[in-house]
Amino acid sequence: MKIQDIIKKGFAFAVVIAALTVNASAQASNTIEITNPATVSRTDELIRLQRTKIERQLHHAVKYIVVSVSGRDLPVQYVDDDGDGKWDEAIFLYSFVAKEKTNFRISASETDNAQSTEQKAHVRLRKKNADDSFGPSIEVETMPLRNPATDFSKRPLPNYLTEGPAWENDKVAFRLYFDVRNNKDIYGKTTSKMMMDTVGTNYKISYHNLSDWGMDVLHVVKSLGAGALALSVPQKGGADTLIRLGGKDITKTVYQQKADGPLLAKFTMTYDWQIKDQPLQVKEEISIWGGQYFYESKVTITGAPAGSALITGMADFYENTFETLVKDKAVIGLSYGKQSENKDNLGLGVLVNKQSFVKADSINRSNTDINETYIVKQRIKDGMPLTYRFYTGWERTDQRFTKMEDFKEFLKEEAIRYSQPVKMQWKK
Repeated sequence: MKIQDIIKKGFAFAVVIAALTVNASAQASNTIEITNPATVSRTDELIRLQRTKIERQLHHAVKYIVVSVSGRDLPVQYVDDDGDGKWDEAIFLYSFVAKEKTNFRISASETDNAQSTEQKAHVRLRKKNADDSFGPSIEVETMPLRNPATDFSKRPLPNYLTEGPAWENDKVAFRLYFDVRNNKDIYGKTTSKMMMDTVGTNYKISYHNLSDWGMDVLHVVKSLGAGALALSVPQKGGADTLIRLGGKDITKTVYQQKADGPLLAKFTMTYDWQIKDQPLQVKEEISIWGGQYFYESKVTITGAPAGSALITGMADFYENTFETLVKDKAVIGLSYGKQSENKDNLGLGVLVNKQSFVKADSINRSNTDINETYIVKQRIKDGMPLTYRFYTGWERTDQRFTKMEDFKEFLKEEAIRYSQPVKMQWKK
């Protein structure tokens, strides 16, 4: 063998060894360790992985990924947050026992394995057609200016299915009135199936009556329903005025769908608002994912009057008891009792961060457009998001909600989960 051939073979061997070394180094960094630091279990915990971090760890661009644990591949959903047509984060759900520490293997893939996954979360806004059917889900819609509430005595079906956007998971469903009321309502569910494309399509079947899937369980009227929004604005003399986010002072309302399952559903509502000739903007991002009894809202307010505070809350009708629960980093305003429209037990709760919490109170004023409401008040920082979670526990959905003490215990555990999020670390 010529010396040149030996050198060439030696060089080729070195290249192969180097490539294997680089590949081994890359493979060594495709495991992420996720820890549940809490003393309570977590069912269907939402895990978010940023695309930039994934590609940095794998040392190359990825089309999709596979998430494996103990030899089992998990369903993965991809979310495009900035609307550029490329996904920004990959999400999956996993249930942890207390103090569990688990390794997940992340690898690149050319296919999306979530296509055949059972739907656990859904959002939609569907508009009525001329033949009284409802069209496909709309991704972006500007609400007609000062859109009035539906007069069902004059028309059997509203312009939008269930009067506006609806979002759900396998436990509960909610809707937003896409009109001047801008209120939120609850559909209690007795099925894990997605129902919000069916409910309300036939005016002869009322969702206010108990069906095999569930029903509309909340009496709303002029309350803040299931987490509707308002501002507390200081007045001369020290008094505060509550102003609902809605009505004739809203100059523009835009709905935008961000994600529609199968694991996570997300949309935004953007409001251009005038308060005493002062323009401001409110942006609310609402998310729901599988296995949970809440939706999460992130509210960003820009240009609010000085000293204003964000108000959210829950309806106060029928028989119920209200109290405030403080646990770890969370404060929860909660009510419980035979307050559903079916006159059975229903628990409601609003969870906020202790740092932003101001107070919880009861509002029963006849001189405002907000009454019969328990409120939770948060401090505002201009342009900075505030988060709250709205909880619903209907006894027909889960036997844990048949007693107030059990509902409170559930919320205490939720406060622990909120206060002690999972910890993630890529292994080297």
